[in-house]
Amino acid sequence: MEMTFPDAAPPFLADAGWAGAAIEPIPGDASARRYFRLRRENGTAMLMHAPPPGEDPEPFLRAARWLDANGLRAPQILAEDTGAGLVLLQDFGEVRMREYLDAWPQDEREVYAHAVDALIQLHQLPPGPFTQYSLAEYQREARLFIDWFCPVQGLYVDLKSWTEAWEEVLGPLLARQRPGVTVLRDYHAENIMLDGGLDRQGLLDFQDALVGHPAYDLVSLLQDARRDVDPVTERAMLEHYITQSGAGPHFAEDYARLGAQRNAKIIGIFVRLWQRDGKPRYLDYIPRVWALLERDLAHPALAPVARWFDAHVPAALRDPTGRLGGTFAV
Repeated sequence: MEMTFPDAAPPFLADAGWAGAAIEPIPGDASARRYFRLRRENGTAMLMHAPPPGEDPEPFLRAARWLDANGLRAPQILAEDTGAGLVLLQDFGEVRMREYLDAWPQDEREVYAHAVDALIQLHQLPPGPFTQYSLAEYQREARLFIDWFCPVQGLYVDLKSWTEAWEEVLGPLLARQRPGVTVLRDYHAENIMLDGGLDRQGLLDFQDALVGHPAYDLVSLLQDARRDVDPVTERAMLEHYITQSGAGPHFAEDYARLGAQRNAKIIGIFVRLWQRDGKPRYLDYIPRVWALLERDLAHPALAPVARWFDAHVPAALRDPTGRLGGTFAV
């Protein structure tokens, strides 16, 4: 990604009191947003550039302020120029949950317990000022699988049967997600910062927040596309959430429903990032996501969607071990 410093940034930073700071580009995420760490003698800050018209910092700002006002650790907003797509943020440091666990895997259970506890805290709040996670949105996301993965594999599938299978699977959980909780939608080990101890976790990448089902972010955390979570840890954290939150009797099956929906969506997104956006590194994650999807499809609640996959996607293209040969050769 182009990491040239935005032309509008120097006067913006001067007005914010950060003129002359050393500038360090930070590798970005799957979006068009760019990040720069600013360093000076008395501290650091992060500059986010969300360039219009493709990006809009307003949803990020709205969600960050709501989270901070309700006791969750989003970065504080130090300055903003939404017209230029510039936001100066509190710096949570350089230690993400992902890299910490790479170095200290023995702490996995403790680190994940704190992340689950943060979700429990979030879910005790009334839902934030965000749009409802509707069936139409779930369907739009799930369709990314057949819009991107299927064509690149030479599979031309029936949209009607796909939509009907997902409606049968997701329909029952819609009533159970009312009145809903704030869903951050990308809550995983690369978006959780550990800047002051394992229990001081900072949140990133929540600009797409919606009001939806409490299982969604738990799935995002425990069925992580970017790192392997020990299945024993996943089961323990699911049980921890259910026990501590008082979740209802259908929570575990809704966790599987949303796990399958999310993992199908992610496979489609990762293929899109390769084909449309020229980011082939995301293909390396697909075998892990396939394995998670297959686990979710084995749950009885997923039977209609599992039958669709059995009928439309050959076993050779569902190999979770990564033995896909040249399927994604680039």
